Amino acid sequence: MEQKRFDILREMVPDVTVFGAMVNPKYPPSADQVHDLELAAPKLGRQLFVAKASDDTELDAAFAALLSQRVGALVVASDPYFDTRRRHIIAFAAQNRLPAIYQFREYAVEGGLVSYGPSITDAYQQVGRYVARILKGEKPADLPVLQPTKFDFVINLKTAKTLALVVPPTLLARADDVID
Repeated sequence: MEQKRFDILREMVPDVTVFGAMVNPKYPPSADQVHDLELAAPKLGRQLFVAKASDDTELDAAFAALLSQRVGALVVASDPYFDTRRRHIIAFAAQNRLPAIYQFREYAVEGGLVSYGPSITDAYQQVGRYVARILKGEKPADLPVLQPTKFDFVINLKTAKTLALVVPPTLLARADDVID
């Protein structure tokens, strides 16, 4: 997912050469997230600076580090902690005119530039179907592990205008939702 987000953001801001990534080192998948981003950066001809945060003090330090490294765009990695600090992260990006991509549509709805990630609505529907199967007598151990099958790609044009960005028509055409 992080590679895909990186690529979408690169399409959004093709002239930016230094990208930032924010990850939570205490989140178990973070090592894989960083690895994926580090692989994506050279393939896309970009430099990558990784800032790490797992609490509010570290989050503020990560913001300062991103600014000191003069990153031109930001990939906020998937992480439950970041979800709880969504408004703070969006405000930082807006205040510093930093194009950023996030994991859930709620970020874009609340003012983030763009989001790409699993559809929460679809995930809840999958859970409902599993519960129904269990209630009908199937054993949970016999059910297959499911992966997300539907992803939401949301662009906030209000934020793009504030950042003086022109969203490429190819991205607009692929978006599931465009916020005007």
